[in-house]
Amino acid sequence: MAETLQQTLSAAVLTLLRPLVRILLRNGIAYGSFAELAKKTYVDVAFEEFAPDKKKQTISRVSALTGLTRKEAKRLHELQQSDTGENEQRYNRAVRVISGWVNDPEFQDAQGQPAILPVDGDSGSFSTLVKKYSGDVTTRSMLAVLNSASSIEKDGKQVRLVQHAYVPGNDATEKLRILGSDAAELIATIDHNLVSDESALRYQRKVSNPRVNPDALPAFRKLSAKKSQALLEALDTWLTGHEVDAADPDAQPGRYVSLGIYYYEKSRSEEDSK
Repeated sequence: MAETLQQTLSAAVLTLLRPLVRILLRNGIAYGSFAELAKKTYVDVAFEEFAPDKKKQTISRVSALTGLTRKEAKRLHELQQSDTGENEQRYNRAVRVISGWVNDPEFQDAQGQPAILPVDGDSGSFSTLVKKYSGDVTTRSMLAVLNSASSIEKDGKQVRLVQHAYVPGNDATEKLRILGSDAAELIATIDHNLVSDESALRYQRKVSNPRVNPDALPAFRKLSAKKSQALLEALDTWLTGHEVDAADPDAQPGRYVSLGIYYYEKSRSEEDSK
């Protein structure tokens, strides 16, 4: 049984690595660099999550667990990891600013829609929106981030929201950051479901069909995007209404949650290779 599980896992890893390796090769990341990242991750996860109960993890145990030499495990453990926290915060803050614009009455018009905001002002302005929902990011920086993603339009001293979502446009760096965060969340959810009791499973589903008429695909892309955006905006409104009060010293710490929807379509070459 264990061998069958390992064979299944190996096949799954090969499947998920193909699109990742495609991205790596396209962006000049050779195998040696990927192998170093993989070994570093093995060591970090072994140290952080696989220590024996109530015991401190050791280099010897990590070496045995990962198959790396003690010298290599020690080197990788001491290797400084690049800090991605700032990049993730930038992404999350942009998302929060748009969410606040959509859901907070202070930044809505009489119809309950995101208002056209003056850039500056003591209340109901873009500057107060940024201060309220993005921490210490400056108004100018957030304008640049949202403008590069085509989420806003600036007309003189006013700003209008044109996309109820933060989706980096031509910024390849931002798109690659989403690869790290969103793909990791999906795999972490699958990992959770593999080891959890039925009562603790997290929602993870998809709809698919192998016989869709190619002529119908453009219509389905539009339909799926429209309905998915509407669902995500409704869920975003619900989450906003259930945030902890940051000003309340007795409030319990908030928890990060997310729910993602994606569209996938096999290319012609993938279909032909079956």
